[in-house]
Amino acid sequence: MPKLKTNRAAAKRFRKTAKGFKRTQSHRRHILTKKPSKRKRQLRSPSMVAKQDLVRLEQLLPHA
Repeated sequence: MPKLKTNRAAAKRFRKTAKGFKRTQSHRRHILTKKPSKRKRQLRSPSMVAKQDLVRLEQLLPHA
């Protein structure tokens, strides 16, 4: 049986928490001048991964 390998791209994007996995939100990297301050402020907080994607994420991060 081969060793289980962690997907390194997923490991950099997701962090395991007690309730599941947290992720950062998109649309916060560039073209920020036209976006309202309220939208940029709300994009700051991390969000949780949807429960439909948890099975796939468990395969990508077997040791998390």
